[in-house]
Order: sequence, then structure tokens, then C-alpha cells
Amino acid sequence: MDISLKAYAKINLGLDILRKREDGYHEVKMIMQTVELYDTLTFSMTDVDEIVITSNAEGLSVGEDNIIYKACRLMRDTYGISSGVHVNLDKQIPVAAGMAGGSTDAAATLVAMNRMFGLQLTEEELMGLGVKLGADVPYCIMQGTALSEGIGEILTPLDPMPDCFIVIAKPAIGVSTKWVYQNLKASELQFHPDIDGMAAALREGSLQGITDRMGNVLETVTVPAHPEIDEIKRYMMECGALNSLMSGSGPTVFGIYDNEADARRTVHGLEENGSIEKACVVRPFNRKR
Repeated sequence: MDISLKAYAKINLGLDILRKREDGYHEVKMIMQTVELYDTLTFSMTDVDEIVITSNAEGLSVGEDNIIYKACRLMRDTYGISSGVHVNLDKQIPVAAGMAGGSTDAAATLVAMNRMFGLQLTEEELMGLGVKLGADVPYCIMQGTALSEGIGEILTPLDPMPDCFIVIAKPAIGVSTKWVYQNLKASELQFHPDIDGMAAALREGSLQGITDRMGNVLETVTVPAHPEIDEIKRYMMECGALNSLMSGSGPTVFGIYDNEADARRTVHGLEENGSIEKACVVRPFNRKR
């Protein structure tokens, strides 16, 4: 039995860092939103006792360091699964982009293996397994609009984001999340986005209230190292975006539009810029798998 799942990307509508903890992790407060940009993973059970990953993504490791491999191994080891698994990854979410591309693939893997092997695990149980693989994995299992706290593992569902048009632009650079957090001076941050106000705007269904409160403190690290991020943000605003922001640790930038024609025009302009790896228009995604 083959199972195919869509693994959706996320953006951070607001990302704040409250402090660096004594254990080295950062305490976050952020609002996450799933968007209609996704990888497709197809899973097959095999008779050979091994995990095999194939992919269309050039340069992406498909060995034991791949998070899909780690998710498969976690499920096999935890539940005594002896059958082998073949996973084919059709990669559409940019790599090292700040959109949880790896985490969402891991989340889809846990969901698929739960179905494929009839484990009947609840979503909460899958999320408990997911945090062992990465802080964003539980959210990628839950999907939708959510407040994320702690190190990212404390999740509270929020009212869904109003429908709109979101332009995604990934410049042809990669950014290491680890490097960004290592260079963040959490105690010296001068600006903190209004996360509570954004949650209230979501309750009211106010797109303008959401965009007025967008902010990402990780820009203080990534933007000075990669000024093209600011250039993309400015271009999106010139093209009619209500607001524009870097997602996660970057370098992907997104702009939120209430007008599809402006969003499409922005993508067309970005595609003419040779430094852009991927540009597309998506919408918020709030439906469960």
C-alpha cells in the first residue's frame, strides 16, 4: 500500500525571542501559519529491512542524516516495525529557507507511518514523537494558525488567518538556523513584535490588524549579513504588499496582499531578478490533513 501526503510549508507572521535559557535554548513566542506550498512524499512498504529515500532535490542528502530517515527510524525503533520503507520526496519547498521544509517532511513521515502500519496513534502522541526530531515538527503535524511558545513545543491553536495572497520569495542563498541563533543577542533586542495583539487581530478576522503587527527579531542577525532580504521586502511593499517580513531565520521573505493582481505582478518582477531562487503566490492553509 502506497501513501502520498502533502507536507506544507510555514511562515512566521510574528517571531519574538523572550530570552536565552540556561540550557542554551531560546524561549520563543511566535505565530505560525501553514501556507499552500508543499512537498509531496510517497511511502511504500518493502520486504527489505532498510530505509531508502529518493528525491528530485539536487544536493539533498538522502542518508541517515536526512530528517525523513530519522523519522522513519524513530517509528521503526519505537514500535518494533520490521518492514522496510521507501520514501520518494518531491521537493518544492526551498531548502534552508526558514519555512520548516525539513520539519514538515518529518511530520508527514510520522503521519504516514502511523497510517501505513496501523499504529492508531493520536495527533498528540505523534506530536510527542515529533519534538524528538525538532522543535517545529509538532506544529507541522498540527498545521494551521498557532501560537508557539517554550522552545516551540508549546502550541495553542488560534483563529484561522483570513484568506489573502502571500508572495514567497527565496533568494539564492542559504541560512543556517543554528548560526542565526548563535549570533542573536536576545538580551539586547530593542523591538518585540506585538504577538498578543496579533492573536487578537486573528480573533477579529482583521487582515490589516495582523499585517500591522508583523515582526521578526531574527532579522537583526540575518539581514545585516544578507542585505538582499531588505531589498526584497522593500520591493514587495512598493508592489502593494500590506506588509513584508523574513520567515523564520531566513532568508525567505513573504509579503501579504489583499489584491491578487499586485501579488502576481510582484512575482513577475522577482522572477526577472536573477538572484531569486523561487518566487510564487500562495494562500493560507488551515484545513487538516
